[in-house]
Amino acid sequence: MLTENIAITRILVSALLGCAIGIERYIHKHPAGMRTFMLICMASTLATLASIWICQTNLNLINGDPGRIAAQVVTGIGFIGAGLIIKNKYDVSGLTTAASIFATSIIGIAVGVGLIKVSILVTVLVIFVLASSFLFHDNNSRQLAMEQEEREKKEAQKENK
Repeated sequence: MLTENIAITRILVSALLGCAIGIERYIHKHPAGMRTFMLICMASTLATLASIWICQTNLNLINGDPGRIAAQVVTGIGFIGAGLIIKNKYDVSGLTTAASIFATSIIGIAVGVGLIKVSILVTVLVIFVLASSFLFHDNNSRQLAMEQEEREKKEAQKENK
């Protein structure tokens, strides 16, 4: 049975988990930082708690499904994430931020349904992946693409002469 004390505890847990992810993003100077991630995580938790609360307190609901509001959170976060992704000639940016926001919202939903330990584990893993991105990121790919294009331009100019 969901009580207000349990709900408050879950909101506080989600605030801490969102804050932890946001601090990592802030330290690495990404546009979405601590406040953004805290808000996303807490709002996702609250939406999930509200959905559970509605079904729990209104037993007359014929089609009461606590997953409905949480499903709309996923849709809304997907929309926000899509708006963060920017493609230009040599690069795609915003993918990691969009994925981080998506993961944070799902962590918030998990906290809302009471999966506290799992949410903490996933938060630690998300922070590890974000913090260790230098191990997996090829910083030279953009530079190589630009150099290749310059070579192709020079060859095309030679052919035209």
